[in-house]
Amino acid sequence: MTLTQLRYAITVAGADSMSEAARILFISQPSLSASIKELEEEIGIELLRRTNRGVSLTPEGEEFIGYARQVVEQYELMESKYVEKGRVKRKFSVSMQHYTFAVNAFVEMVKQFGMDEYEFAVRETKTYDVIEDVKNFKSEIGILYLNDFNRKVLEKLFRDSNLEFHEILQCHIYVYLWKNHPLASRKTITLKELEEYPCLSFDQGTNNSFYFAEEVLSTYEYKRLIKANDRATMLNLMVGLNGYTLCSGIICEELNGSEYCAVKLEADEVMTIGYVARKGIAISPLGKKYLEELAKYKDKALE
Repeated sequence: MTLTQLRYAITVAGADSMSEAARILFISQPSLSASIKELEEEIGIELLRRTNRGVSLTPEGEEFIGYARQVVEQYELMESKYVEKGRVKRKFSVSMQHYTFAVNAFVEMVKQFGMDEYEFAVRETKTYDVIEDVKNFKSEIGILYLNDFNRKVLEKLFRDSNLEFHEILQCHIYVYLWKNHPLASRKTITLKELEEYPCLSFDQGTNNSFYFAEEVLSTYEYKRLIKANDRATMLNLMVGLNGYTLCSGIICEELNGSEYCAVKLEADEVMTIGYVARKGIAISPLGKKYLEELAKYKDKALE
């Protein structure tokens, strides 16, 4: 196994076809195909599915490419520092469910490190994709929640993906809504009182199991339910339809504005928000700083 083979495999994984990858690499398609075939034989797994429509990664191939990217990136960093004597931007990426405070912690981290020497990425995405991003090295850290309902299922998925979950904070359930909502002035709200208003939920795509729902109480029979894909749409629906969603209660007005509020839901449910990271791999200085910023919100939980 060589660095050249790893680079070839990474390029093929990002291309629509073997011929396209060969053009990008400036080599012939037969040479590229032979190199990938030799790599597959050496490691004993099939990286690619080959069809008339092109190539796609197998599940084993996706995992392999995640490791390959990490090896190649680390090599390029060493090469730049010790051979070329250049300066390469260090990278940090985090994937998360839709938590404003997690985005704000990211903002504060970026402000402290600056962007001259670092390259940052943040992905608000579906629950399953948070796990896949960390598993496949697209992100160093993934932010999501566990509760009594989803814990066993997600913890098994963590184990199967060679990930570990670490608690950051615990919080009660709050109803997040527009400040002009008829129930916004209440100290607490019941699910019964919310029946006439649409519950807003983040769409989980093909992985739409109750266990992957971003909102707690996912099995509750909501009278009215609307699914959305992004935070901006969710906020617009709160204003336009007096919709609501269930959340941690930790609000960052500096990002979402002051037109929204959180009212405690009358329920005994508790959310455990934490992060997943790969087993056996140390958290980078950027990752540690991000987790420090997240930990500052612990005092705002369970109030």
